[in-house]
Amino acid sequence: MIISIIGLGLIGGSMAIDLKRCAFASQIIGVDNNPSHCDQALELGIVDEIKTLDEAIWIADIIILSIPVDSMVKLLPNILDKIDKHSVITDVGSTKFNLIESVKDHPKRKRYVASHPMAGTEYSGPKAAVKNLFQEKVSIICNKEESDEDAVRHIEKMYRALYMKIIYMDAKEHDVHAAYVSHISHISSFVLANTVLEKEKSASNIFNLASGGFASTVRLAKSSPQMWSPIFVQNSENILQVLETYIQKLTEFKNLIEQKDLNSLENKMSEANEIRKIIK
Repeated sequence: MIISIIGLGLIGGSMAIDLKRCAFASQIIGVDNNPSHCDQALELGIVDEIKTLDEAIWIADIIILSIPVDSMVKLLPNILDKIDKHSVITDVGSTKFNLIESVKDHPKRKRYVASHPMAGTEYSGPKAAVKNLFQEKVSIICNKEESDEDAVRHIEKMYRALYMKIIYMDAKEHDVHAAYVSHISHISSFVLANTVLEKEKSASNIFNLASGGFASTVRLAKSSPQMWSPIFVQNSENILQVLETYIQKLTEFKNLIEQKDLNSLENKMSEANEIRKIIK
């Protein structure tokens, strides 16, 4: 199985490592418009070869799009134009509806399987790629019925080779859930980091006084702006709804602190503690 990965960052690079390691892929072809990423991926042994986009498309059994979601919307139709009837293309984007809409009328639409492996770290680039990133995590396949059965089977086998659990979702449903469990977490982290950087002018104080709780809360603020800003724009409708609720909850908390209402604060936090029954 020859796999071409377009975008050699954290996700694309980590998939390359494990798909080669588990022998699902016999050869990994890399494509990236950043020459230093190409050099690093070769030096680290993440890919076997670097090729042009057209070369990578023609040689591949499976093509994986691992680039910012706004670039995916532009590139996916062009790739579908060029693939043959046996090739399969998938993506790893954090938004699905706009991407699926961009090719809904394409004559080769059924060779595309929309997917989202729910895994990652706050780091980016080929050097951030690690083995076992996807193990025991969830991968979502969207609008399964719109893809050829054999194409879906190939992508299912790929994710099972990464030891991922697969669930199926409608694209709109996926984007709503992603806004709640992923996108708002990143926004909160970015905003908290900006707040602290604005109010605490001493870098040494931030470093010396930041506890484990602060470090874990702002960890996602180290994520790539080039990757996340298109996600926020593409999923803006759902994210804005989440933000309205989030701001309402923040305001309620602020009011209770202003009122020095100890019992109500404890009740609010006890309600939040219920999350530990879900996330262990």
